[in-house]
Amino acid sequence: MSKDAGSMLWDYLVFVIFVIATTFVAVYSRFVEGKEKTKADFVFAAGKVSMAAMMLSIARGTLGVRSFLGYPSELVYRGATMWETLYGMILAYPIVCFVFVPVYYSLGITSVYQYLDLRFKSRLVRCLASGTYVVRQLLNQGVTVFTPCVALNTVIGIPYWASIFGITIVSIIFTILGGLKAAILADVMQGLTMIAVSVGIIIQGCIEAGGVGTVFETNKNGGRLNFFTFDMDPTIRVTTTSALIGQLFMSLSIFGCQQNFVQRYCSMESQKKVTKTLMYNIPVITVLFSLSWVVGMVVYAVYANCDPYKAGYIQKYDEILPFFVEDRFNYLPGILGLFMACLFNGALSLNVSNLNSLATVTFEDFLRPIPHLKDLKDKHQLYAIKAIGIVYGFVIMGISFGVGLLSGVIESSMLVTSATSGPLLGVFILAILVPCCNWKGAAIGVIVSHIVTLWITFGGLTVDKPIKEMPLSTEGCHNGSYNAHILRPDIPLPITTTTPSPITTTGYGNLNITRAAPSDPLTQLYSITYMYYSLIGCIITVLLGWTISYFTGFNEDELYDENLLHPIARKMASWFPGAKRRYADKSKIADKVVNETSHEMAHTFHQEKDRIRNGTLNPAFTQDVQVEEPEVYRTKL
Repeated sequence: MSKDAGSMLWDYLVFVIFVIATTFVAVYSRFVEGKEKTKADFVFAAGKVSMAAMMLSIARGTLGVRSFLGYPSELVYRGATMWETLYGMILAYPIVCFVFVPVYYSLGITSVYQYLDLRFKSRLVRCLASGTYVVRQLLNQGVTVFTPCVALNTVIGIPYWASIFGITIVSIIFTILGGLKAAILADVMQGLTMIAVSVGIIIQGCIEAGGVGTVFETNKNGGRLNFFTFDMDPTIRVTTTSALIGQLFMSLSIFGCQQNFVQRYCSMESQKKVTKTLMYNIPVITVLFSLSWVVGMVVYAVYANCDPYKAGYIQKYDEILPFFVEDRFNYLPGILGLFMACLFNGALSLNVSNLNSLATVTFEDFLRPIPHLKDLKDKHQLYAIKAIGIVYGFVIMGISFGVGLLSGVIESSMLVTSATSGPLLGVFILAILVPCCNWKGAAIGVIVSHIVTLWITFGGLTVDKPIKEMPLSTEGCHNGSYNAHILRPDIPLPITTTTPSPITTTGYGNLNITRAAPSDPLTQLYSITYMYYSLIGCIITVLLGWTISYFTGFNEDELYDENLLHPIARKMASWFPGAKRRYADKSKIADKVVNETSHEMAHTFHQEKDRIRNGTLNPAFTQDVQVEEPEVYRTKL
């Protein structure tokens, strides 16, 4: 921390006010609008969220606070190739709209992994998928919660334990009081503030660097804008090819198979509105994603001749943006506090959203099948989900304390996501698009895929991989390079180095992986970039699951309703060799759905049958209506 506590009074004040204002969203939802009365209110926000708010929430959930802090440092120190992952994100949206959403939108289920149980008649497959999601989210949330703590400790001086504990406690308050709606409203407030702060940084950076043209030319000359590198070498850390393919498979797994996103889709009134929201979200995600990279461009343009990392003023790449705000916004009291509050609240809102989803999945997929819990009233189910969310809050807090051993928030997050995305996406592809797939093939495919991807992941940590560093310079450093309040007497300026450092390779610590030296096949396998882990996992799951299912076939107990398949898959089923496809009788499916769905929600199915049949209303939002005998219609399966 460069400033003394007295000079940062306004920053502390703005930080506290902004955090309290965000927390007030949960209090408002609870005490002004009334607390949630049913599990559907808590889990799905009862369909009361506007499309604009949902779009911004989905975009925020996609990028996260890591992008706000991590992408600028990625551009400054590793270049802009990772920017091209945007192609994969954009391509994933229409695929999710037309492949995934139509199949399970009107199921009337609380957990998306319940669909796998209906399709495969196997709780094992369901638990494998939901377990994958739980593990991935816990690890990712550990990174998310820890991310702002680096900046809070470096700039404001808040200890790591205090930041992590504060985020956890406020997240638990949100979980108890607000449910999904509070998380979405917090996302909106946080997203708008983050946009405003990013725009302010860009304007200030352009002024400091000498204009927009200077910013562009400086980045181009510094090698930061090298796009369209279609190198097919799978050991290169990231190229245009791996960014497109790898991010596409990761995004399909996140948008189409992950509970916290599907939960948002199901909180909207109609499937048509879901499609509109996702497609309209493409320009939103493009702008928000690009903002962080443009921030990186202006930061590099300002420090191109006196890099704070090479000069010794920061110790980690991810500290470059907080350093810039502290250095260049000294004339605006409170702006540093607002920036830190953005980081804090960004981690907070994402943590709340994921606690909601993690608790829902855990209760529906692991606890509710227990005989003593099957007949819980809806109110008691709601209490159980909230209690699980509180437990997960403290689990994530524990994980966050261990994340400090990792290097680079973007690197660690991408590694975790890619390593777990393939099997999860693969099993949903088998369920939706492969009619002959049974539970045996799906389960073996997921298990083997996990083993292989984890083997490659951990094996990759044993390989000595050269690391590429972008050119860094301190040749322009002088006493006016940084504001007076940030200068350190132990690092006198100017620095004696007179030439920019060339592109070099160093040890593994920075995780900027390029490629391993040619060696034996096993070393080459371990050297594959993490960008392809999701592709490898998905291919293994689909091919192995399809093959085993073809040879093992179906018995009567494994037959399923044909409406659980995508319409195109049903039409194409007759093209494949083998016996004619047989499906279960609708009357045999009814008991399964009624047992899997709460008694109150089964009543709503009958009350709204016409709207459900037309796909205009998600059953989760209908009001409780007492009927003599719940019915099950084809559109629910």
